[in-house]
Amino acid sequence: MEILWFCIVAFMIAMYVILDGFDLGAGVLHLLVAKNDPERRSVLAAIGPVWDGNEVWLIAAGGTLYFAFPLLYASSFSGFYLPLMMVLWLLMLRGLGIELRHHVHHPMWKTFWDAVFALGSTLLAIFFGAALGNVVRGVPLQADGYFFEPLWTTFTVVPEAGILDWFTVTMGLVALFTLTVHGANYLAMKTEGVIQSRSRTIAGKAWWGVLLTSFIALISTSSIRPETWTNFTEHLWGFIFPFLGVLGLVGMIHHNRTNQDIRAFLSSTTFIAGMLASTAFGLFPNVLPASTDPKHSLTVYNTIAHEYGLGVGLVWWTIGIVIALGYFIYLFYSFRGKIKLSAEGEGY
Repeated sequence: MEILWFCIVAFMIAMYVILDGFDLGAGVLHLLVAKNDPERRSVLAAIGPVWDGNEVWLIAAGGTLYFAFPLLYASSFSGFYLPLMMVLWLLMLRGLGIELRHHVHHPMWKTFWDAVFALGSTLLAIFFGAALGNVVRGVPLQADGYFFEPLWTTFTVVPEAGILDWFTVTMGLVALFTLTVHGANYLAMKTEGVIQSRSRTIAGKAWWGVLLTSFIALISTSSIRPETWTNFTEHLWGFIFPFLGVLGLVGMIHHNRTNQDIRAFLSSTTFIAGMLASTAFGLFPNVLPASTDPKHSLTVYNTIAHEYGLGVGLVWWTIGIVIALGYFIYLFYSFRGKIKLSAEGEGY
């Protein structure tokens, strides 16, 4: 039951990163691929029907974490209180940037909210990557299972490190470049003309950032937490996950150069899924390693809820996920094809 719920939580987090990832990537690129108001409205129209629905996966993942691993939820949400509040504000500002820009028809008003949307998306991508970096690096857990991290300390990887150090910032850059390419591939798939052309160009250039930062992160992880490779050496079938990541990485640049936008988007999706699965596989059974003392680490076994509750919850989770997947399949099917920009004053 512990492994099953670990896989469920990992699946829901991966779905959030993949689905809301292209929204964040579109936000990062908002001021780069769109040079005037009609073009910016086109970018927003490309994500308009789906961006808020995609964020539901984050809420659902948090709820599932609370239900299945209550100690992990309590520990991480208290220890990461400051960055979580920052993420909450960035999510709100990003939503406001999308929703408020068309309420007043004045260039300065629209430009301000476009900048808020782009800045919020960029910082969110970096923060989410840094959060993954904290999990990989470990946090200063105490014997009672709790910890506190300041925003930064010495900016070096030490047992009492802050949220930001050179490793977690590197992971933040990996996330930024990855979601930039993912968003660019999505925009190229959903738009035409100059926006599509610019998106393809940026995807091709940002790919090199993904390659470089991913390589640095791989070497750094092997140095900081070499035990990550233990599961791979003991269970060779686990290498399928990094293989999928490499396959997606190669596919992104190949399909970008041949202007196969759908395949490029599926390749960036594969890369994200492969890398997240590799991280989860390497960390297991740890869900929050301790940088202070390994015996204080939180695992799937010492944070799991009662088995009876998990059994009942599995029934309701299955019902809920079937409904959610059905809704998302219908939504994306209805939104298939290139976007159609609404008239001025309507929608985005």
